[in-house]
Amino acid sequence: MTTSADIVICGAGIAGVATAYQLAVVRGLRNIVIIDERPPLTLTSDKSTECYRNWWPGPGDAMVALMNRSIDILEQIADDSGNRIALNRRGYLYATANPARTADFERAALEAEALGAGALRRHAGQPGSGYQPLASDGFRGQPTGADLITDPQLLGRHFGYLAKDTVAVVHARRCGWFSAQQLGMTMLERAREHGVRFVSGRMTGVDVAHSRVRAVRLGDGTRITTDTLVLAAGPLQQAAARMLGIDLPMFCERHIKIMFDDFLGIVPRDAPLLIWTDPIRLAWSDEERELFASDPELRHLLEEFPSGVHTRPEGGSSSHMLLILWTYDAAPVEPTWPLPLDPHYPEIALRGLARMIPGLSAYFGRAPKPQVDGGYYAKTRENRPLIGPLPIDGAYIVGALSGYGLMAACGAADLCASTISGGALPHYAPAFRLDRYADPAYRRLLDNWGESGQL
Repeated sequence: MTTSADIVICGAGIAGVATAYQLAVVRGLRNIVIIDERPPLTLTSDKSTECYRNWWPGPGDAMVALMNRSIDILEQIADDSGNRIALNRRGYLYATANPARTADFERAALEAEALGAGALRRHAGQPGSGYQPLASDGFRGQPTGADLITDPQLLGRHFGYLAKDTVAVVHARRCGWFSAQQLGMTMLERAREHGVRFVSGRMTGVDVAHSRVRAVRLGDGTRITTDTLVLAAGPLQQAAARMLGIDLPMFCERHIKIMFDDFLGIVPRDAPLLIWTDPIRLAWSDEERELFASDPELRHLLEEFPSGVHTRPEGGSSSHMLLILWTYDAAPVEPTWPLPLDPHYPEIALRGLARMIPGLSAYFGRAPKPQVDGGYYAKTRENRPLIGPLPIDGAYIVGALSGYGLMAACGAADLCASTISGGALPHYAPAFRLDRYADPAYRRLLDNWGESGQL
């Protein structure tokens, strides 16, 4: 069977759905088809922590500008829908027990300020440095920028559940979380109202003639003629691009999260996203240490683990659930399903988090069985996305959105849709094009990139 579409989007995750929304609802384009062999929003988009932030390092302001644009769109969708997406602005709270890290926090906050994330406010115990506490719900009336808190009394008053040796926190403020499912369904429903069709099927090939997209072929024999194809295939992006003869500079990492029942109420329900920025050695009993030291497969549990364990409350005030994540193994892998899981991950993540929140040690040896799931971060070397045209005429990409797909999807889709429709492009558009890697200066920059902003 042969059919046709003006635009075909390969992938019904959040990136593909957001692109359809931007093309059809915002720009009024028609005859758009999304194809995916799975139901919308079910491969990795529903495995996220659902967080967002405009707190990103350089070089340049491209990531901050993209995220600010994406958050602008998120807030508009929240306003238009009566906040159906449950958007909040509780912030990201980075914490340390290392006095030397305080200066790092300040440098990072000043860099973020210079890049457009908002002003830094310092709270070191001096009079008149009023810290505005977070609001549990909503996002209006909350500050942007960041608060660097080193005043022990202020830390104890607002974040007394953190480790007593915590010496500094930086509270990044235009950050929080939302309901990914509601965001995706809101955009998908609106897109369908504007004529977007969903076709259940697996893309198995792309017909190209004279270096231009001509058609997309599906596994059931269907052929969809089109002159515009958007690849939004998430961790399957590399396989999709190879159908065009393109090898993308990206790879996948496995990322796991647990849903943990904090039935003792150790973490307050109005807490922000909490991130520990120091390396950690896990707390074990003498007997456990002796056992692990004698077993080559368990000996790694005695080693130092990297920084970055983080958590946030999940659900409303009556819920006890926490989301806990810690990417201590970021080795590149080939994506496979079902996702391979480390059987020790829940215990490692809980014990790591207890370094930041000591009250959680009450669960050692008696923790309720957590729910474990996860997905793949599809990323470039420098952890920046691929958005824009591909070397085949009519082919575009919204991909390599790594661990920030949900927060970036609206901004990335807006940029891709502007490129397709011939609209004015923002100043940051060249920073995300695939052809940036052809620039010798950019390749040299990669060798000394520094921070990637990944959690």
